[in-house]
Amino acid sequence: MRNIYLFSFFIVCGFLASCSKNGSQSGELVGAYNRKFKNKTIPLGMVFIPPGRTLIGMTDEDQTFYEGNRSRMTSFPAFYMDQTEITNAEYRQFVNWVRDSIAVTSLGRSGAPTLYKPQPTAAGATAVTGQDNINWKAIGNGGVLWGRNSAFKARLQNMYYAGNDALPGRNEFDIRKFRYAYSYLDHNLEAAGRQNPNSTRQDYIQSYTDNPTPGKANEHPSVSVYPDTLVWKLDFSYSQNDPMVDAYFNHPSYDTYPVVGVTWEQANAFCHWRTALYRNIAAARKMPENGRLRYRLPTEQEFEYAARGGRTQTKYPWGGPYIKNTKGCLQANFKIGRGNYTDDGGLYTVDARAYLPNDYGLYNMAGNVAEWTISAYNKSATSLLLDFSPNYTNTSKGAKVVRGGSWKDMGFFLQNSVGTYEYQDKARSYIGFRCVSDFPGNALN
Repeated sequence: MRNIYLFSFFIVCGFLASCSKNGSQSGELVGAYNRKFKNKTIPLGMVFIPPGRTLIGMTDEDQTFYEGNRSRMTSFPAFYMDQTEITNAEYRQFVNWVRDSIAVTSLGRSGAPTLYKPQPTAAGATAVTGQDNINWKAIGNGGVLWGRNSAFKARLQNMYYAGNDALPGRNEFDIRKFRYAYSYLDHNLEAAGRQNPNSTRQDYIQSYTDNPTPGKANEHPSVSVYPDTLVWKLDFSYSQNDPMVDAYFNHPSYDTYPVVGVTWEQANAFCHWRTALYRNIAAARKMPENGRLRYRLPTEQEFEYAARGGRTQTKYPWGGPYIKNTKGCLQANFKIGRGNYTDDGGLYTVDARAYLPNDYGLYNMAGNVAEWTISAYNKSATSLLLDFSPNYTNTSKGAKVVRGGSWKDMGFFLQNSVGTYEYQDKARSYIGFRCVSDFPGNALN
């Protein structure tokens, strides 16, 4: 009997508590709170960059007459950042996802019903198809579609080179078909058009689609996701780099090497896909969508802040003013001197976890491959930037800031304060990228 009274007491208390939290019942301002959830888990392969401040720009150890950004104190919020550059294996997951989604969509629900999620439809209605409704668990690693005993492979010959484009005796994927379509709300367009009474929300949505409307500024062709492997030939004249063209992206020896040959636009498409990949799993597990904020490229200043590893006025990410450690070992992958690319342990790129990380646990923030940032390149904009979370962007296509220096650069470009640029539609054999994700709060603890 006592248990019954106790149970009834808890029920009444719970009812009264719910009433007290309901503003419409009590007549008091109690707030409308979002459901709490755990969001302190660091994403796989990333590190937590704490909020803080540091001097951004050249230090007193930079060379005389250096015309880079002048030094000034700048503050940053917390964010997550990839420990390494995005590797060939990680980027290949994106390419394979695009390939498989195009293949399943071309088969349709009637041709591949087991590869779609069950969708209840009204009588006479058309069954739902499309990439969002694909049963990725059934596809697995792609063997269901492309394996030797696949029931679908014969019907997917449209995914291979054919006719005069095909080499005799070889079945090769037509990588021209690997295109990624997506849309996002552009806050820059929103800010620019907020006073226009004739604008609608669709005017602020950037769309990458297979059939863009001619003349529409915010519609663009879908993004070809396969890396340009020919960069190994195109970037260097009179150099025998054919083995790199043939092997770098697909040979297992290079799986953990940084991906190259990707444009700024491809890097952004990867960030969008990575965000959607997590959110689809979160939705399936009944987790909140905003449990993790979207992935994106870092700003130029975020990259420098993270590269410094919590230190102030350091020349390189490892903290010291010298390119070698106390044992005389080089601490990054770069061009040591004229014709000397090998003394650091690699002729071209090296493993994404080569060398020691900086104090934040980030690998190769200098050397190996230079990295895309989200910032637009404009030397004149430096003096206009704020002293907290600075960034310069524009809505037009053009040059983007590249940071970190690469395997083909001399040591000067490895300095924390040094950046250069490349046009966003250009792919290079020495430019890769890594992602960041904003942290909603001040600290993990």
